[in-house]
Parts: sequence; C-alpha cells; structure tokens
Amino acid sequence: MAEILKGRPVSDHKKGVVLAEVDNMRGYGVYPKLGIVRIGENESDLSYERSVTKQFEKLGIDVKVFSFAADISQEDFIEAFAKINKSSEIHGILLFRPLPKHIDIEAVKAVFDPQKDVDCMLDENLAKIFVGKKDGFAPCTAQAVISTLDFYEVDLTGKKVCIIGRSLVVGKPLAMMMMGKNATVTVCHTKTKDLAAECRAADVIVASAGRPKMIDDTFVSEGAVVIDVGINVDENGCLCGDVDFDRVKQKASMITPVPGGIGAVTTALLAQHVVKAAKKQNKM
Repeated sequence: MAEILKGRPVSDHKKGVVLAEVDNMRGYGVYPKLGIVRIGENESDLSYERSVTKQFEKLGIDVKVFSFAADISQEDFIEAFAKINKSSEIHGILLFRPLPKHIDIEAVKAVFDPQKDVDCMLDENLAKIFVGKKDGFAPCTAQAVISTLDFYEVDLTGKKVCIIGRSLVVGKPLAMMMMGKNATVTVCHTKTKDLAAECRAADVIVASAGRPKMIDDTFVSEGAVVIDVGINVDENGCLCGDVDFDRVKQKASMITPVPGGIGAVTTALLAQHVVKAAKKQNKM
C-alpha cells in the first residue's frame, strides 16, 4: 500500500516561511500585495479567488481584486491592466486565463512587467526556467510538484520520470525543473504510442493530461512514485485526478491524492512568489 503524500504538510511548511518573511517586511514598512485580475464571472475563477483571498489574509498578504465585464473591449482592458501593472502598491499580478476570445493575450503580455508575473505567464519567466536561472517565477503548479517531492525526500537523481502532459503550465517547465535535479525525463501526452509502457518504465510518474482516472494500475510498475496534477469531475460529480487512486495505490510506493495533494501546495507557492516580488521591487 502506497504512502499518501498529502499537500497540507507541505503547504503549512511553506506558509510558515511566508509568515516570518511578511512579518519581517512589515517591520520595514513593506506590505506585500497581490492584484487578482478577472474578466467575467467564471465560477472556478471565483472559487479560487475566494480561496486565495482567505488564505492570504491569514498570511498578512493584501489582495485587491480587479474585476471586469466579460464584454469589456480590448482597448479598455489593456488600458486598465497597464494601470494595475504600474501601481507601486501591487507587487504581483494573477491574471485568470483563458481570456475572452476578443482579448489578445499577446497585447496583455506587452504591458505586463515580468517582475510582477507571479504565476509565470510571460515568455521571459518561462525562458529563465529553460536556461536554469532562479530569479524568475516558475508556474506554481509545476513548482508544487517539485516542492512536494522535496518535502517527502524523494531524490530524483538518476530516476526515470514520465510526465504525461506537455503544457507550458505544467509539463514542459516541470521537465526542465526535474532535469535540473538530475532526473532522466520523458514527456508524453495523450497521443503517445503505448503510453502505458512508457509509464511502466518510469520510477516517477506525473499525470497532468486532464483526463479523469486515465492512469490505472496497468500503467504503474511496483514501487513507482505517482504524482497526480489533474483536477477533474467524475461521473458522480466528485473531484478526482488523472489517476485511478484506489487501483494505483495498491502498486505505487507513494501517491498524491486529489483533492488534498498538489493543489493544496499551489496557493502557498503563489504567496511565496508575491513575497519574492515585493522584496525585489523594494530592493530587499
């Protein structure tokens, strides 16, 4: 039976560090602040917005929400976003995506300061991951995978890792980060030929394909570490991951649950990024 790698202990550890840093910064008159930018009233965005606001309040990090009508023109949104970006009070910006189809994301990127891009939307921050620089911001979900493995002392040196998913939010940056820890990484996806065989050859599997319970016990070798990044809704309306947890836990040595796994770590990392951004902008 696998050891369950819960996200709460990882998150609590990260938050403890954040609390100490925020307390120290406030002593110097610096108050870290996140700007959440949302277009429309998507329920999943609103849910995450409420969660971030509640958790950041406990950490002493201010949050200001900038909400815009779903039909706002591109010209008006770019003008408003540029003002938010220039505000010295806002140290980090979380922009909910995807944007409405009539808003050109490249036009938004053009007025977005990389030092405030705390969830790695910009090419500049992605490029830093690919060249191994540490002064940018990694995508919070990809970094949550690394943080969880580090916390539970999973050494990636020499390990074969199979990442299922090739997005710029998880798969691609995570592959670079894992290679930086001396892992041998294979990036797969839903079109990969004989995906199950690729997974069985791995010591560590990271599932981030966005398909509920697609990874079952036939994909996993005995003793593998399985990290589930997927967040889906099953046929019963319950949250589930990309991994069939009940079947895979019988073969894996370690496994993350959904909910309560990687997702629980991402908000703590977002808080760390806001603190890091505030420090850089105040030359601390």
